[in-house]
Amino acid sequence: MDFDVIIVGGSYAGLSASLSLGRALRKVLIIDNNKPCNAQTPHSHNFLTHDGEKPSDISAQARAEILKYPTVQFFTGKAISAKQISGGFNVTLKSGEVFTTRKILLSTGLKDVMPDIKGFDACWAISIIHCPYCHGYEVKNEKIGLLMNGDHAFEMASNLYNWNKDLTILTNGKPQFTDVQLDKLKSKSISVVENEIVEMEHENGHLKNVVSQGGKRLKLKAIYARPEIQQHSNLYQNLGCELTDLKTIKINDFGKTTIEGVYAAGDCASLFRSLSIVVASGTIAGVALNREMIAEEF
Repeated sequence: MDFDVIIVGGSYAGLSASLSLGRALRKVLIIDNNKPCNAQTPHSHNFLTHDGEKPSDISAQARAEILKYPTVQFFTGKAISAKQISGGFNVTLKSGEVFTTRKILLSTGLKDVMPDIKGFDACWAISIIHCPYCHGYEVKNEKIGLLMNGDHAFEMASNLYNWNKDLTILTNGKPQFTDVQLDKLKSKSISVVENEIVEMEHENGHLKNVVSQGGKRLKLKAIYARPEIQQHSNLYQNLGCELTDLKTIKINDFGKTTIEGVYAAGDCASLFRSLSIVVASGTIAGVALNREMIAEEF
């Protein structure tokens, strides 16, 4: 085998796992196409020792630390297929290279599927955000929107009320609340706007106005939204890994998938997308992979 472990996806979970494996003297290849899902995010928060730093700076520092370990290598490219072979797996890249490995770690992340609203993409991760623990402090006490509906919107509004009292729920269509929920929202002066949204007016990703059908404008500082998600890579399908009902790769507490020898960590296996949690998942998977190989060897 060329490697002990091939890690597909060189963002935070993959980097964290490679650090554990490199320190365990394992020969590791990290395959990454340099297209992180948080590329537009200006600053990372709620991550000890890195609060307020650019995600790209955190990644660059991590790579520099990992490359101190001679058994860890990086390869820039896109893995397009993986299959089981005798004694392990092979991984094929778009460029044609094929590598063999005893074990695989998928840290390929999730893809956010943006709604068909003009300007949404440009504002995503800048002023259209998804997590109050990651970004809520920076827009506290501001006029905020929630592009959500039904139970999801109600739960999020109750959470955000801790940071923002001036909240507007943008259902982008017919509201789907119970009478009890509507009464509670009204008691907290949380308005519900059902007009169809046609555009997010912005300046370099910073939201100015939400434009509804007919030209009506609503000025907001930021919007919380939860776009649909899908797996960023189809390698889990090649390998036969199961998904959960939430569309994440099914793993046990140590990152092991339903396929022997295949592990997963980070966003692809969890909806908890905070950097601290993602990094921890990579460490756990890296240690579990090494322990599995030790058990096979000893």
